[in-house]
Amino acid sequence: MSKVLFVYAKGGPPLGYALSRVAARSAVHLLALSALPPTVAASADRLCASVLRPAESERHDLVSLIVSRAQAVGADAVVTFSEYAVVAVAEACEKLGLAGAGGSCALARDKRMMRRTWQERGISQPRFRPVATERDLHDAAAALRFPLLLKAAWSAGSTAHRILRSADDVPAAWERAREVMAESAQLGYAELHVADAGADFIVEEIVPGTATEWFDQEGWGDYVSVEGVVVNGDFRPVCLSGRMPTVEPFTERAGITPAALPHDAQQRVVALAREAVDALGLQNCGTHTEIKLGAGGQMWVIETAARFGGAMTVPQIEEVFGLDLIGMLTDHLLGRQVSWPAEVRTPQEAHGAAGSLVVLAVDGAGEAWPDQRVWDFPTVRDAVPLSVGSHLSVVAENSLPDGTPVPVYDPAAGANTMAALCLLSATDPETVIRDFRTLVEALPQTLPTAGVTTEVRS
Repeated sequence: MSKVLFVYAKGGPPLGYALSRVAARSAVHLLALSALPPTVAASADRLCASVLRPAESERHDLVSLIVSRAQAVGADAVVTFSEYAVVAVAEACEKLGLAGAGGSCALARDKRMMRRTWQERGISQPRFRPVATERDLHDAAAALRFPLLLKAAWSAGSTAHRILRSADDVPAAWERAREVMAESAQLGYAELHVADAGADFIVEEIVPGTATEWFDQEGWGDYVSVEGVVVNGDFRPVCLSGRMPTVEPFTERAGITPAALPHDAQQRVVALAREAVDALGLQNCGTHTEIKLGAGGQMWVIETAARFGGAMTVPQIEEVFGLDLIGMLTDHLLGRQVSWPAEVRTPQEAHGAAGSLVVLAVDGAGEAWPDQRVWDFPTVRDAVPLSVGSHLSVVAENSLPDGTPVPVYDPAAGANTMAALCLLSATDPETVIRDFRTLVEALPQTLPTAGVTTEVRS
């Protein structure tokens, strides 16, 4: 029987979902670089041939650790679905002679190198500058046009994003962004392979996005992501995911599969994503490419990752298109024949729609809730009216236990201040948008007030 080494770290699709898909294809040996979610620990022991939790002292050379563990278990493939481990796994696969993202994987991780590569190719993107010091940020602010967005070069989940509207904002933005990267590292949301990666930043111009010229319905955000895979160097787009508008500065609130774009618009978006992915020289991996939508058909590539989209992006694709991307990629890495979609899937080919909503303590306009509330999914499920045919569930692995106070939203910390992740299945993407807008407005009135005891229900 084939053997797969699964390198787990925080981020990416829920571990329970990903692990079950890999285990259906092969014997799985789990290398846990982050603590396993409590909701998954028991099933991991059941699904895996072995589970290794290396001591901190064993992680100083992560590539060597992955190589030695792969050799010890006789792995035929090594996989990870975490942004923070993709570079280490790619380098380990190169040393092992196994199929992987390839030697250029860091281009899809370090936003500075990514953007320079696209700049050399003339690919449409916001103007940017790499910054390593506050002086660099001052110089970049003088050369670029406000407003600007400061972001960490190795971050994920909109962590450490700060908007600068004038040069006066530079000192505070620089200080807070660095603080958040240090805080994120303590929570386990940090690059695992590159030392001092939290000190690297870029700043970019905020390009003027619009959703109204691209979508027929209100409520969509002004950017989409192209989900895909690279197979032996060949980019295979799978589908487009849409978004609700972000919460300032650019924290994602919800992802919807599929994005309800007209056919011609979808084809143009996919063509730009192909340019961006091809430029990075990836070999065998999932991809997630974010593209900003502007007026008059303008588009800008924001970033590409050498892994599948996080949160519930992959489960949503399986639900509406019937494609188990994790299982398919595992089969491919094991040398098996896989029937990848010949063309990007369209909304017309979807069976219903699905979306995931990040619960943040802000209303639909991005304003903070007037008081602190307690997360309680049964209350939400029972009290919030949804459309006929819609079904709401909670992703326990990515959510606080019922009865936990909802964290106060911190714009710099982004998704680090989320309370829960909810999954909605509906008849079409327009219904997902409508139901999510209802949910967002209802939460601060529906959830119990902090300090009030609620009955725990299932």
